[in-house]
Amino acid sequence: MNKLANDLGTEKISKLLIKQAVPATIGILVMSLNMIVDTIFVGQWIGVLAIAAITVVLPIAFLISSIGMGIGIGGSSIISRALGSGNSDKAFLTFGNQICLTVILVILFVILGNFFSVPILNLFGAKGDILPIASEYFNVIIYGVPFLAFAMMGNPTIRAEGKPKFAMYAMMVPAVLNVLLDILFIKFFDWGMYGAGLATSLSYASCGLYILYFFLSKKSELEIIPKNFKLDFSIVKEIIELGGVSVVRQGAISILMIVLNYSLFTYGGEISIAVFGIINRVMMFAYSPVMGVSQGFLPVAGYNIGAKKNDRVKETIKKSIYFGSILGTLIFIGVLIFKEEVIWIFTNDVTLLDKTPNAMFIVFLATPIVTMQLVGSAYFQAAGKALPALFLTLLKQGFFLIPLAYFLPMYFGVNGVWWSFPIADILSTIITVWVLKREVDKNLVSC
Repeated sequence: MNKLANDLGTEKISKLLIKQAVPATIGILVMSLNMIVDTIFVGQWIGVLAIAAITVVLPIAFLISSIGMGIGIGGSSIISRALGSGNSDKAFLTFGNQICLTVILVILFVILGNFFSVPILNLFGAKGDILPIASEYFNVIIYGVPFLAFAMMGNPTIRAEGKPKFAMYAMMVPAVLNVLLDILFIKFFDWGMYGAGLATSLSYASCGLYILYFFLSKKSELEIIPKNFKLDFSIVKEIIELGGVSVVRQGAISILMIVLNYSLFTYGGEISIAVFGIINRVMMFAYSPVMGVSQGFLPVAGYNIGAKKNDRVKETIKKSIYFGSILGTLIFIGVLIFKEEVIWIFTNDVTLLDKTPNAMFIVFLATPIVTMQLVGSAYFQAAGKALPALFLTLLKQGFFLIPLAYFLPMYFGVNGVWWSFPIADILSTIITVWVLKREVDKNLVSC
């Protein structure tokens, strides 16, 4: 295979993490602009309810596209370990199966999403005046979701090849296009939510097409070979077991959004959903560096696990947590200092400007420790251990945040929703650290 992939087993760990994490971080930062730009433009040019509508719709789109993400992460784990053990044939077969699975499953779910759009929107919190605006947005972006799913499948696969810069470029292309199209469609053409949806959908398409171009070009070591589209049961089983972790995580996030939107609407009305819409977009952007560290961790850890270089795996875990914790602390300080200024970017609505800063501060309280959660679950994915990866992935959203967001508001109103975030982070981090330490002590004994 290529030199970049082989470097994963020989180059200095800190240098490797920087090489992998920086492009991943930049890519995630820029990609998150797809959602942030929509929220800023609709908040400034359409209104508060438009922010609430996007808050309801995007989790649905990401739930469908998470199928591609799950297949990509599951397959990239297999590919990284196959490259580490020198089995390039398995890497090629896995790649072909990834493409086939993504196309079949995503098209099926998009069809279902079209037929049942109104019940789905209601389920996710499109109540009252939010529903018609949310429907207009959803009915456009649903056609861009297959492209997004393909891009989310291809991105971790490109990183597994040892080419993080190309993965970064793939995430930058749609963000730039989305900004330009939002200005054109919303500001100049005055197409409202339809224009915002069309801009987002076309940006998703550009991302998917760029990924396809990469794999068809000579830049990729993983060629698209039709005979590898034939599904191999053992490969599919392993992809589903490992990638299912990401799909289940996104499913848990979707259930969380249902609970959050219910609690927010019940105890604070449409305005509270808009408040969370702003906070959620800031979280996506602000958490990009720590997400980049965990994304950079995966190929480095996966390759060295496959090569049975336990000392390098342990060093990768320690340095990823160290770098990520520093970044998380800086993020929290930044939010603490600039939270009012950030909110002004999204809206000039007096009520939102009054209610959002305190809520944002509470939600971000545990940011310095979130990297421990991400690296913990990422390690088990990289190692091909689906059950502990699934357990750790579900800890925050599934076991803690969903019940807390449902029950705390009964006693503390809307503030109960905001406090559920740091409480869930602290509890899930404690358990993740304990599980990860046991695994390291048991299975990563130095040779």
